[in-house]
Amino acid sequence: MKLYSRRRFSRTAVAGLATSLAAQVPGQRPARATGVEVLNPRNRVPVSLIIDDSTCLVNLAHFCIPQFAEVFPDRYRQDWKSLPREIPDTFVRRFGEWCREHGVKGKYSIVPYPACVGWLDRDLPGWSKRELDDSLRLVRTLLLPDWDIHPEMVSHTWVVDTKTGRPYAERSARFMENFGWSEGKSVDQLADYLAYALRILRNAELPCEGITTPGGFGNRALPELAQATFESCRDVFRAEIPHYFRHAFTDDRSVAPRVEYASGLEGPDPRCVVSIIGCTSDWFGGWDGLGTGSVDQFITADLAGGRLPEVIRRGEPAVLVCHWAGIYGNGQETGFRIFQEVVRRLHAAYENLIWMKLSDIARYWAARELTRIERDASTLTFQAPFACPRFTVRTSGQPSAALKLRVEGQPRPLREVKRPLDLETGAWTRHPEGMIVCLDLPKGLSHLEW
Repeated sequence: MKLYSRRRFSRTAVAGLATSLAAQVPGQRPARATGVEVLNPRNRVPVSLIIDDSTCLVNLAHFCIPQFAEVFPDRYRQDWKSLPREIPDTFVRRFGEWCREHGVKGKYSIVPYPACVGWLDRDLPGWSKRELDDSLRLVRTLLLPDWDIHPEMVSHTWVVDTKTGRPYAERSARFMENFGWSEGKSVDQLADYLAYALRILRNAELPCEGITTPGGFGNRALPELAQATFESCRDVFRAEIPHYFRHAFTDDRSVAPRVEYASGLEGPDPRCVVSIIGCTSDWFGGWDGLGTGSVDQFITADLAGGRLPEVIRRGEPAVLVCHWAGIYGNGQETGFRIFQEVVRRLHAAYENLIWMKLSDIARYWAARELTRIERDASTLTFQAPFACPRFTVRTSGQPSAALKLRVEGQPRPLREVKRPLDLETGAWTRHPEGMIVCLDLPKGLSHLEW
């Protein structure tokens, strides 16, 4: 199935798709030889942290609550004036440095026009231009190597008219990004809105390969949201494999990424979009930083219980979900301390984890599901629409010391390691029925020979 054009997709969408994640269209899938299984990268379980409601300087909880209360006064009664207006860069630096020291990676939202306070690519009233520039520079230098940057729509509160740059005048749930606005919108309309947010971050020199939806945005327009993510990320950033975060499941449903609308897999322009799914709720302190949080909901002190061990045992990516105000804890940093203990317990419990950015997880799952693999007695042939580092396969082939990857006629010898835990790019190990191989998969045609 081809990735539809925006207009064609809008005309042909099947009734009911918008309300069911299971109805999302996978698109093409290639043939896969028997006796071959694509494993997790380096035969490890991916782990990642999704940080929502973050941006430069602005504490969204302080500014969002009174705007939400205009529409739902009974739901939003927090004493928002007592919450700090700023989450300072000193905390961003402390958090980012700790995460780098412990190998943590993930996604960090940058809301482009946070709660309509100001534009991150222009001015942020309440802060000097130098403070804004310094904050953006900190994100670029400290966070970008280990974190994907996503817009969380434009304001996270009122919908902005992309023609005027001003919020619509109507004060109702229909004109809140978190609530009703996306329902019934076409792929064109959503792509225009997503691209508007992405362009602000491009102006601020923050690259993006994906988007995060605020609140219920897109929940009743899932096919349109997926297609609009592809269109906007391709248009603004030329992203090869766009991805989006919309869902988090804490029940028995799979949380493996969903590779959607794949097409053109053996042509010059392969296409797909990947839905990344979180596996936890925010058990750190909540979106307003007023919750208490719980380490044990993630992983218990005996390292055996909690949500994360459930997911890790299945071999699916354990993608934690939090909100920046909850990590900051209104200056008490309670969520940050909970997260530090979660990481300590994870690293104590497991040797087979690998921290990854969402874009890396999306790329791996796209390659995992969309690479054609053929096999004969002593060769695996890969036809890969996308290059993928640490691509790991298990095959029943008989290993030999002469194992090599051949690309464009040039052999690349692979070295043998003793254990699956020792696997890294360019290495292989034996297992009872054959071998496990980890390699940097090139785009196009390549051959694994033994």
